[in-house]
Amino acid sequence: MPWSRIVSGIIAIVMALSSTLLGGWYFTIAIAIVVFLGQQEYFNLVRSRGITPAVKTTMFVSQVLLAICTLNASLADAIMPIAGTLICFYLLFQPKLATIADISASIMGLFYVGYLPSYWVRLRGINHDLTSNLPLGGYWPSHWEDIGRGNFSALPTGLTTTILAFSCIWAADIGAYIIGKFFGKTRLSDISPRKTVEGAVFGIAASLAVAVTGAYFLHFSYWLMTGLTLGLIIGIASLLGDLTESLLKRDAGVKDSGQLIPGHGGILDRTDSYIFTAPLVYYFVTLLLPLLQTTL
Repeated sequence: MPWSRIVSGIIAIVMALSSTLLGGWYFTIAIAIVVFLGQQEYFNLVRSRGITPAVKTTMFVSQVLLAICTLNASLADAIMPIAGTLICFYLLFQPKLATIADISASIMGLFYVGYLPSYWVRLRGINHDLTSNLPLGGYWPSHWEDIGRGNFSALPTGLTTTILAFSCIWAADIGAYIIGKFFGKTRLSDISPRKTVEGAVFGIAASLAVAVTGAYFLHFSYWLMTGLTLGLIIGIASLLGDLTESLLKRDAGVKDSGQLIPGHGGILDRTDSYIFTAPLVYYFVTLLLPLLQTTL
């Protein structure tokens, strides 16, 4: 593995963990930057196919959506239909007659690189108002000794579940990469010829192992069952996100979505595993876990 890939990967993990720990607007700004850069790459792929999407309008409403998620997450879902309406309105009154592809690519850019990632802001924001102790809604742990002893109950739910989800994705990506590279023999899909069945299976298994461990230490209800469920959800969703982005690149005829991150390609190349994962983890935490607790 090239050193540039290792170093840039470590830097990305440190930045992700730092913004996740702080939460509040610090985390929102970090996600907003990722969404902004990711949408730029997405629309570059789209325009390479001769499509003319509503780039500025879509990117603007996506940033508004992230801000709304931080201010009042309950209003976030109302932004999606309003944003879609604004995008269609913009395209309908352009000098050049818009096509089905223009409208579809714009809405896809909003949904795929704006709406779905916004669930990370919602997830990190769970119970955050109760624990915020820094300006801009930030948070800093006050009892590091308890954390060092493995007592995570004092930490915000949004923080612990977000870090657990990130850890599962990292485990799945690293496991799939290593096993696929050295032991993979069976091609998984023509969409991405370098991905193998062996790598995919081990990646999901790594996600399961991390999720079960996390569920135990976070005292999830029925921790073994919920850990296996969460690990399976994240393992499969991260793989589907990776394949979806590979499909976009294949259709655009490019190897990477960009060249922003040394050794990794573009932002979408490094965050594709997080896109479909975000809403699934959020609803796992906010719907499934409370439902299980009521059955105890």
